[in-house]
Amino acid sequence: MAFSKKLGFAAAVIFGAVAFSTLTLRAEEEPGKEEQPNPERQEWSFAGPFGTFDRAQLQRGFKVYKEVCSNCHELHIPIRTLSQPGGPEFSVEQVKALAATYTVHDGPNLQGAMFDRTGRPSDYFPAPFPNPEAAAAALGNAPPDMSLLAKARKYEHGFPNFIWDALPIPVIGMYQELGVDYVDAILNGYTKDEDANWNLYFPGHKIAMGKPINDGQVDYADGTPTTVKQYAKDVASFLYWAAEPSLEQRKRVGARVMVFLLVLAGLLYFTKKRIWHDVAH
Repeated sequence: MAFSKKLGFAAAVIFGAVAFSTLTLRAEEEPGKEEQPNPERQEWSFAGPFGTFDRAQLQRGFKVYKEVCSNCHELHIPIRTLSQPGGPEFSVEQVKALAATYTVHDGPNLQGAMFDRTGRPSDYFPAPFPNPEAAAAALGNAPPDMSLLAKARKYEHGFPNFIWDALPIPVIGMYQELGVDYVDAILNGYTKDEDANWNLYFPGHKIAMGKPINDGQVDYADGTPTTVKQYAKDVASFLYWAAEPSLEQRKRVGARVMVFLLVLAGLLYFTKKRIWHDVAH
């Protein structure tokens, strides 16, 4: 027992020394560099094991994406998903009308030629550029695909919160919205009017994308404030849904499985008590 205590104490001392050294090195490197803050944690309706998407927010977020983000960023999801349960839930007629506004390069036809046609709900949202090279030639850098952006982006938590990232499975309620927090922060991070590419939350503070949106740029029919802060919140929510459109269904299935497992555990416990009752006595 004494050896175990000594071993545990030694491990704690080593762990503390390593953590302190890491923090010291980070504080000392690049002393002239401006501090890189982490994005602020936001409240989201879809957070937690029972969270759900706000339909009106998703519809506003799509409007921001379509009018602003889609000029540069691809969103590789079928148009029809906008009308499916668990998402923005536009009507089928709205989705058909939206799809008809796009021109899709399709083919080959029976003659072996490619052709252009009117979009259909089953089509994917057309990319703004034919390939990343064309996007880089036009913009200087190829913008990232937004399909998984809100789940792919993460940031360092620092000590000791980085421990949760190392776990093989996510901890319920812990850091599940890092990517959407990051997207929201980036859109709100253009804090220097004299430099359109300076961003408070982007690593190194220099981002290739200039400030993409300003107050009043996108109109909302429901009277929601048309501010950058609101735009960021709405489009970040929409992108999170785009990255995981079956989120609500997955949570419902998970809740049912947990109830089933709890009932099963109870039945197994009482079965065990019944079978071994005579032996125990």
